[in-house]
Amino acid sequence: MLKTENREERGFSRMTMKIFEPKLILSLKQYSGKQLAADLIAGVIVAIIALPLSIALAIASGVSPEKGLYTAIVAGFVIALFGGSRVNISGPTAAFATIVAGIVASYGIGGLAHATVMAGILLILMGLLRFGSLIKYIPLTITTGFTSGIALTIVIGQIKDFLGLTFAPGTHAVETVEKIEAIVASITTFNWQALVVGLVSLTVLILFPRITKKIPASLVAVVVGVLMVKLLPLEVNTIGDLYTITNTPPTFALPNFSMDAIIELFPSAVTIAVLAAIESLLSCVVSDGMIGDRHNSNTELIAQGLGNVASGLLGGIPATGAIARTAANVNNGGRSPISGMVHAVVLFLILVLLMPFAAWIPMPTIAAVLFIVAYNMCEWRRFVSICKKAPASDILVLVLTFLLTVIFDLVVAIEVGLIVTAFLFMKRMADAAHLREWKRNEGDTREKPIPPQTVVYEMDGPMFFAATDRFADIHTNGEVRTVILRMRSVPSLDISALRALEGAWETLRTEGVTVIFSHVGEGPLAVMRHAGFVERVGEECFVENIDEALAIAEKNAAETT
Repeated sequence: MLKTENREERGFSRMTMKIFEPKLILSLKQYSGKQLAADLIAGVIVAIIALPLSIALAIASGVSPEKGLYTAIVAGFVIALFGGSRVNISGPTAAFATIVAGIVASYGIGGLAHATVMAGILLILMGLLRFGSLIKYIPLTITTGFTSGIALTIVIGQIKDFLGLTFAPGTHAVETVEKIEAIVASITTFNWQALVVGLVSLTVLILFPRITKKIPASLVAVVVGVLMVKLLPLEVNTIGDLYTITNTPPTFALPNFSMDAIIELFPSAVTIAVLAAIESLLSCVVSDGMIGDRHNSNTELIAQGLGNVASGLLGGIPATGAIARTAANVNNGGRSPISGMVHAVVLFLILVLLMPFAAWIPMPTIAAVLFIVAYNMCEWRRFVSICKKAPASDILVLVLTFLLTVIFDLVVAIEVGLIVTAFLFMKRMADAAHLREWKRNEGDTREKPIPPQTVVYEMDGPMFFAATDRFADIHTNGEVRTVILRMRSVPSLDISALRALEGAWETLRTEGVTVIFSHVGEGPLAVMRHAGFVERVGEECFVENIDEALAIAEKNAAETT
């Protein structure tokens, strides 16, 4: 029944989708007790999966462990309640780890709350302005580049705990390059016991899914790590050694907003908002394919905004859709937002009842969990495939975005990546724009005789500011009386190209040459009319096809003989 309903829903035009229409409302119209049972089971399983990940991602982000759970609880519940996807699970993700760590290091927890709330507001605005469909304009090379870069920064950030290193007092290791320098400087403090715990945990994470996928490997690794530290005489740092663990529920705290803070944190908020939008909508697309549904992208953006505002006000960190947790939700029977809400409620109960036990988790185990998270998100196969098969320009954007993410940060990587992509795209479009002269007795696919004293130019491709030099190729000799510009293959024309075309027309007119425009498309013609060019040239000089243009040229030739 659900599959049929979803196909019918997908049959509607995109225009019938409202800006804000939570999937929960649609799901409850055909809800059943059987589906409720499936959603409850899926929600519990996803919560168990999310528990160690939320703690690990909070630590990787430079905040206390419970803030990861706050995020999964608050944002996870709010986004499921108002979201545009039936099955999307939201919470802290690895994509935000380096961004959040940088904000916390520079501006503290208060600055992070500012940035998270601001990012949430931006996401709400993006949804209200129907920006959901614009995310597709961010190319694959950029998303793959920064995703792989983030994965590498996570790995580098966890080497310290995996090897049990001790950084010297006063060491400033926030940026990736600084972390590498600190690791090299402190390598003599290597703790083999930490490495043993880390390797055992990593082995469990790799091998246990091959035995069964019904129990989350990360949870098993955490249990094994705790038992090793508790039962064996191992000197290894645990979460409790480095952080103060609390089981206090999320509490409301309004950031002290100021204009200076808003201006200073605005770039970080934009980065969080854009990344949250990309990650969430990608997760929605993946889950759509798994359940045969179609998400409402604008509703999802608004829900992500509401979730991030709530997370920022209740002590959490930025949240977005998590593809792995969403896939687990679907695979375990979740088919409505109820499962996402149940996942948040179960995590809340774990926070209140069991959070103090998180102090026992060894730091090398947390590092091992994050290594697997980084591996799963790095998309190295796609990275290699692009390097093997893509044009050199795409490879340049991919590698540049990757390196800038690792060496600097995500803000610089996305900005530079988009700028380089735009310039390369313009170059491709300019290269695709051609102006060629017809040879005598040679047409497009059939021979068309060209009248005497006539020159025919075929224009191909988009004509815009980067292709204005093409019009310089229009030339005549003293015998030419008619120039035909065939524009059937010109999909677009901007004002810069129009000005260049107008200049060529003016030159030809002063030479006594008549210019006939053949088969001008609706888009270019609209630009010409709006600029007054058609009126200057004359409606009679714009004809529907080449045959009409050649007939006018033949008449002009006859009149001059």
